[in-house]
Parts: sequence; structure tokens; C-alpha cells
Amino acid sequence: MSLASGSSTRRRTPEELKAPEDFTTTEKPTTSEDLTTTEELTTPEELSASATGTSSASTDESAAVLPAALRRPRLPRPPALPRILRAALTGATKSAAIVALLLVWELAPRFGLVDRTFLPPFSEVAQAWWELVANGQLADNARASLLRSFSGFGIAVAVSVPLGLLIGWYRPVADLLNPLLQVFLNTAALALLPVFVLLLGIGETSKISIVVYACAWPILFNTISAVRTVDPTLLRLAKSMDLSAPRLFQKVILPASVPTIFTGIRLAGAVSIVVLVAAEMIGAKAGLGYLINASQYNFAIPQMYAGIVTISVIGVAFNQLLVAVEKRLSSWRVPATS
Repeated sequence: MSLASGSSTRRRTPEELKAPEDFTTTEKPTTSEDLTTTEELTTPEELSASATGTSSASTDESAAVLPAALRRPRLPRPPALPRILRAALTGATKSAAIVALLLVWELAPRFGLVDRTFLPPFSEVAQAWWELVANGQLADNARASLLRSFSGFGIAVAVSVPLGLLIGWYRPVADLLNPLLQVFLNTAALALLPVFVLLLGIGETSKISIVVYACAWPILFNTISAVRTVDPTLLRLAKSMDLSAPRLFQKVILPASVPTIFTGIRLAGAVSIVVLVAAEMIGAKAGLGYLINASQYNFAIPQMYAGIVTISVIGVAFNQLLVAVEKRLSSWRVPATS
């Protein structure tokens, strides 16, 4: 009896009196008495579940509050109609001069200010242009001209830019070649057209070569000027960082020269079309220059003006393409602020 009562009222050891949170590190009880005594306590699974529930609730609450606190206030977007009107006004302002020119072109022959035989109204020129598009003549001639022009222009860029960088980087080479380059610069390309025809024939080679010659000099001299006029402060800062010559050229000289180089490239793009048209008027059987010359001989004046308008449109589009490429390559520059 006393043994039974003693066994039922046995004092628990200090290990059994540990806090419920320490049960995660204790072993499972193996005796029936220990099991009966530990059933009233909280199990480790219940503790972990409650802790997880509490932490997840607090985490969810903080996750819901934190983005709301860090979220930037959105500025109200302007209405669509004012933006459309502003864009339309900007486009109208930029095209006002061209519209005025076309209007004068249309009205001057009709009111007898000029002889409409030699300067027909713009509407007749537009009609002739559409007829050339419909019968495929304009596309064939434009394709031939663009192939020649872009081939010569590409060769000139590929040759003149590296050569200009080399001459501009090494001053003794520039001092040696500058007199000879000045002679070629001041010799008009069209003046040498008979020489190219005599040496290379009247085929495609002479036409592409004259374009290369005409485009090379603006690109070459602008590249030389770009390298030799780099900001001295940039050079001193780069040299203070102990950059090697190749790294200095790659990281400082070349990026700083991009705007001036592209000025020469844009000039060469305009020259390539002008010189090619003049070359196509001599001994060519296709091209916009041939179309203009043949229309003049056949007294198809509206078609002649249609060819001239096509050359102008191609020149403007090509220039805008070069401007976009220049902005892409010189995007590192900080725009000037007023």
C-alpha cells in the first residue's frame, strides 16, 4: 500500500520539470509514468505549430504593410487628348516649311507665275511618281542607285575611320600626310569622273569608286579632328589612372570622338547620293540619275521631278538613320541643360 502510494506520489526529477519549450532537445519518455506525466504538457509539435503560426502571421502582416509603406506615390497621368494635341502641334510645326513649299509649288504654275511646261504643279509630279511606282521603273532604278551608293559609302567608312584614328593618334604621321590629304580634299570628285571612267570603264566599278573617293575625305578629316581635339582634362585624368595606351584609346579617345566622326559620316552620306546621281548620268543604264537624265531627253518633265523628289526623300531618310545611330552610340553623353 505504501509502495503503491509512494509510486503514485513519486517526486519528479529536475529533468522532468523542464519548461515545455525545452522538449525539443529531450528524449521521448519510455515509461508509462513518464507518459502520464508528460501528457498534460505541451508537445514540441504543438509548440512549433504555434510558433510557426505566430511568425507567419507577423510575416504576412509585415509583408502586407511594408510594400504599402515603400510604394512610391504614382503621379497622375495627363489626359490623352492634350498629349495627342501637343504631338500634333509639334508635327505641324516641324512640317510647316515643307507644306508651304509644296503649296507654292502647286499654286505658282496654276496662276501663271512660272511656266508649267518646265515646272508642272506638284499634283502632276505626284501622279507621275505614282505611275513610276506602279510600273516598277522607280523601284528598279532606286534599287540600282542604293546598291551603288551604299556600297561606296560602306567602303569609305570602313577605310577612312580607322585611317583617321591612326593619323590623329600619331601626330608625326598627320604632319607628314596633311599636305597630300589637303590636295585630294580640294580636288572635286566630279572633276575626276572622266579619269575614273578611263581607268575603270563605264561599269559599276567606276561608279562605286567615285562614291568611295567623294565620301572618304569628309569622314577622314572629321575623324582626325575628333581625335586631336579630345578634351585634355579627360586625357590627364585617364593618364593619372595609369591606363595603358590601348585602354586609353578604347575608353577615352574613341568614345569622345564619336560625335565629330558622325558629323563627317553624315556629310559623306549626303555626298554619296549627289555624286552617284551625277555619275549615273554618264554611261549608266539604270539608276535614279539615269531616270532623271532620260526623262529630260524625252521631255517627260513630271517624271524628271519625280526622280528628283525621290532622291531628296532617300537623302533625308538616310540622314535620319545616321542621326539615330549616332544617338545610340553616344548615349553616354549628358545632354546640355538650359
